[in-house]
Amino acid sequence: MTEIGTNASQTKGEPVIAPAIAVVIPCFRVRKQILGVLARIGAEVSKIYVVDDRCPEDSGDLVEERCTDPRVRVIRNPENQGVGGAVMAGYQAAIADGAAVIVKVDGDGQMDPALIPYFVAPILAGRADYTKGNRFYDLTNINRMPKARLFGNAVLSFMSKLSTGYWHIFDPTNGYTAIDARVASYLHLHRISRRYFFETDILFHLNTLRAVVTDVPMDAVYSDENSSLVISRVIGEFLLKHLRNFGMRLFLNYFLRDMTVATIELFAGLLLFGFGVVYGSIHWLHALATKMPTPLGIIMLAALPTIAGLQMLLAFLSFDVANVPSRPIGACMPPRVGRSTPRNGGLERSK
Repeated sequence: MTEIGTNASQTKGEPVIAPAIAVVIPCFRVRKQILGVLARIGAEVSKIYVVDDRCPEDSGDLVEERCTDPRVRVIRNPENQGVGGAVMAGYQAAIADGAAVIVKVDGDGQMDPALIPYFVAPILAGRADYTKGNRFYDLTNINRMPKARLFGNAVLSFMSKLSTGYWHIFDPTNGYTAIDARVASYLHLHRISRRYFFETDILFHLNTLRAVVTDVPMDAVYSDENSSLVISRVIGEFLLKHLRNFGMRLFLNYFLRDMTVATIELFAGLLLFGFGVVYGSIHWLHALATKMPTPLGIIMLAALPTIAGLQMLLAFLSFDVANVPSRPIGACMPPRVGRSTPRNGGLERSK
């Protein structure tokens, strides 16, 4: 991997200016792990934002008292806003301080800070706008993941593909991410979900910008921490939010922003399939009630639109799968500092 901060076109003797890499660490009930996480962050990082999300264990106070790393800056949210609210408070601070790439690492020790260069490299090389971890690349390590998380990730990954339009990625709830700060400055941060849906919702918003997203292979570390994300409790809520985002994505990408043959396939497919199913169901129920056979003509009138509509919907789905953003947009975007301010913006106190 190319060393971060080098430039192949640089002439001999010219100083090398490394890009500013910032790390955001949301903190909530991570008092036991946070100092260890900070100690493992390498020298390639220029700024570290520890966001105390109204932590009942006073993680922010602990960092201020015991961490001597001059890169660390503590930001405090006056109210608990969830992981999304904490991350966006960190994004806002990093953008204002001129970061080039912003990495989000959890404070519970599950994410290895040694992987930061691998998350940053595709962005600095101009191959991606956003990178995220994927714990499913190495199948030999999957058996270390709790079975509930394994099943939940499979279900949530499929729903995420539908709602975000990023069909090539997996493990959508993985919170180890990096983003081009120029792209982050164009996100409407106040519209992104604040709590557990944050990781998936930000993918939906990135798709509205046509940002390129890439998975980075990683291993998960499970020690003595307890996850507060219970799949059985959130899957219903997540399903509704995925359906909302799916509908919004189709409208934005295929009707408002652009109209293509896929738009016709989607509209005509829904119309024909809906007509066929409704018309056929009405006559099927009528046949059951009257115990009279349904005429062949009526059967064909219901079957043909249903089959034709299904074919059009499958053609649209094929187009949508192939329509994943492939050209990074970060280099085309000047930074827009101060555009998006998180709700109840954090009160900060520097070391």
